[in-house]
Amino acid sequence: MPTLSRGALEREGFEVIERRQPSLLAGGILITGEVDRVTEFEHGMPQAHQAWDGKGWRHDPAVIDDQALVINVRGRGLVIITGCGHAGVVNIIRHAMRLTGIRELLALIGGFHLSGPAFEPVIAPTVAALTELAPELIVPGHCTGWRAQHTLATALPDAWVQTSVGTTFSQRPPGE
Repeated sequence: MPTLSRGALEREGFEVIERRQPSLLAGGILITGEVDRVTEFEHGMPQAHQAWDGKGWRHDPAVIDDQALVINVRGRGLVIITGCGHAGVVNIIRHAMRLTGIRELLALIGGFHLSGPAFEPVIAPTVAALTELAPELIVPGHCTGWRAQHTLATALPDAWVQTSVGTTFSQRPPGE
């Protein structure tokens, strides 16, 4: 699979900005920056995941480049859009709540990275944490996996939505 290099992006006219800290985009959209690992059950990537450390290939459990977008819908809570969720979706949510000071989760959309034998033990505590947060909308994406999708749909039937390419979401005016 081809990878993007900084040089290739810059040759195409893109400006590459590398930041570990959170950033604000236009319209008040927050980019989390590197996500703190605080849960007792989201341990990161399995042994097979490796990164080049300048001397050799080493186990890289953290995937520190994992980030999410966070939007505060005034009076309703946070909408969090994950990429692949390598940091763990509960870690991502807690990080976003710490950054914003907002404790309500309105919606969680994106990859939850719960597929495969290495991540299936994380499904139950993840679903328990999400059930406690009680989001109005939960849209697990590409790397969530069938078992986690089924468990989430069962635990949060009024919030869970199956997604696919082209799915759109919009906020309805109150009372509609």
